[in-house]
Amino acid sequence: MIPYILYAALILTACLVFYKLLLQKETFFRLNRFVLLGCMLLAFAVPLLHVPQQMSFRKMPAQADIITATTLQNTAVQLTEKNVPALIENAEKNSSINFQQVMQWAVYLYWFGVILFALNFLMQAGVLLYKAYSKPVIHDGPFRIVEISGDKAPCSFGNNIFINPEKYDWETYSQVLLHEKIHIEQKHTLDLLLAEIVLIFQWFNPFAWQWRKELENNLEFFTDDTLLQQEAVEKESYQMSLLKVAAPHFPLSLTTNYNQSLLKKRLLMMNAKKSNVHTIWKYFFLLPLMVLFVCFFNEPIVNSQTLSSKAKPAANRRHEHGMRTSGSWFATIKGDKVSMQFKSDDDDKSNNNNTFLLSEFSSLPKGTQGNFTLTREAGTMEFTGKFEGDNGMGKYKFVANKTYGDAMQKEGIVITEDDGELVFFLLNIKQSYVQMLKKNGYNDLDKDKLIPLAALDISEAYISSIKEAGFKDISLDNLVPFKALNIDKTYIEEIRKAGYKNLDPEKVITFKAQGIDGKYIADFKSSAQAEKNNNSNGDDKDDAVIDNKNKNTDNNSKSDDGYDDVIAFKSLNIDKDFINSFKEVGYNNLANQDLIAMKSLGVTPEYVKGFHNAGFSNIKPDDLVALKSQNITPAMVKNYKDLGFDNVSLEDIVGATATGTTPSFIKSMRDKGHNMKSLDKYIALKSVLGN
Repeated sequence: MIPYILYAALILTACLVFYKLLLQKETFFRLNRFVLLGCMLLAFAVPLLHVPQQMSFRKMPAQADIITATTLQNTAVQLTEKNVPALIENAEKNSSINFQQVMQWAVYLYWFGVILFALNFLMQAGVLLYKAYSKPVIHDGPFRIVEISGDKAPCSFGNNIFINPEKYDWETYSQVLLHEKIHIEQKHTLDLLLAEIVLIFQWFNPFAWQWRKELENNLEFFTDDTLLQQEAVEKESYQMSLLKVAAPHFPLSLTTNYNQSLLKKRLLMMNAKKSNVHTIWKYFFLLPLMVLFVCFFNEPIVNSQTLSSKAKPAANRRHEHGMRTSGSWFATIKGDKVSMQFKSDDDDKSNNNNTFLLSEFSSLPKGTQGNFTLTREAGTMEFTGKFEGDNGMGKYKFVANKTYGDAMQKEGIVITEDDGELVFFLLNIKQSYVQMLKKNGYNDLDKDKLIPLAALDISEAYISSIKEAGFKDISLDNLVPFKALNIDKTYIEEIRKAGYKNLDPEKVITFKAQGIDGKYIADFKSSAQAEKNNNSNGDDKDDAVIDNKNKNTDNNSKSDDGYDDVIAFKSLNIDKDFINSFKEVGYNNLANQDLIAMKSLGVTPEYVKGFHNAGFSNIKPDDLVALKSQNITPAMVKNYKDLGFDNVSLEDIVGATATGTTPSFIKSMRDKGHNMKSLDKYIALKSVLGN
């Protein structure tokens, strides 16, 4: 929803720029009205359109390589490569801002604004309707003239004209009524209602507010122009009535009103030279603008997707994963395996590799043209060609087993014609495999869940071993990354022996993805204990690694203590060298959280030495983090001292930087005569002056 709203905002902004550059000064007011209304509608309609692939500037998501036996056996590596960064990010979430949470709050803020502006819209409509039916009314044909009091400008809403008749002479009063009647006849209230609805959903977009203003302006220009075309109305008299009607109290934004705080613009447009019809060409540029938006940003579709599967020739039918059911094959025999490459005759990009057992084939034709087959539960691959030695080539055709689909459907696995049994054939997914999974408690199966399980060769023995390791209720969502990361019973027991007895699958996945094993955990804990002992004995040995004084990580501690620290240390590469480098600058007793914060912000011993040289020693770790987070450097400290603040503290500099009281600001204030000795006074001055 949010990307759609932002896309609509982008289109509305581009249309506003287009309008102000080319159309704003044109006197084709009726045409401008339809352009302004049309663009508001297009801003919300264009993002919903799909563009043919050949017209799109966006690339289609790359077609996945054919799911073949060989490719799918390598899926573990691919899954690891894709998931490790995400898992690392998950491991670091305790020391960084959770982006998803921020986005969630942004969504909440957006909808809060929508609700607020919607209530405002309803309140305005309610106030107008209340006035329309509670005040004295004069009926003039289809028009209702509602008499109001006070110094408010005349306005109209629906077929109601709100005016104080005691305020104007007869000539001005009649011109006001003529003006508002044109608004009503042209149904301008609908324009403003549409603009208000757009603002409800685009309240955050300043260009949407400007768009409504331009719409209101054009409606007034159009009404003025229509009124002046009547012979009974003189331009000078009408312009004089505008000056008489001008009032400081303006009506609600849902109304078309006589003044609209744009008196000068209206007078200028009434006296402007009429636009030449030859300038109408400017409006035609709106069409290519919209086409560009569609081609650049909209999701492309493939034309063939609009065709029914029955209309496609069987030989050219493409399945979900990019491989056709017929084409050419190239093979190499290696030991007891046959590596095959499949290529579609009419698609140079369709190039897919598989590895089969030699024993699965019927007799291979050697030295002469012949036929052979490969049969599995899902169907039969029919081959024509020959082998010369260990290499062969020819044609292939896949024939699905019609009873296979029915059997799988009984197990709850629906295989559509577009997907075909080809994927299941290449993975050699048997009905017995589905039954095995159900026997192990995985009853909520479908095609999308089954394919990765078979691709990673998750067997009953593997599932049993994981359950024996303590994860009796492990879900399919966790079982797939377990196998992809080569997590087995031995690894799980190793982590438990290292002290993490209350493991859950997510922790195991994170540990494995980070490359954390039992030895790393043992080193982490033994180093922490060594540091603890050294501190208690007053002995600062160089080989001490971690002061874990905030966490009990010895063997008697809770099994999950230090989990987040282990993850953070590994992901941030906090090692002995890093910790010992801070010992050299006087930090012999850093807590884990201090090390994590300093490492993540890039605090180095050289950074600390710079402050030592500037005259600041014994800086607390928390202060170092605060200084680094504000990008305060020793050079900045020198700049403040050069201004005469010799006794300035680091806390003062942090406060000055946070408020924008920079050395350049202080210099500019001194140039203006503000000569103060205290940095605090400049901070106070900056707070008063603001930006």
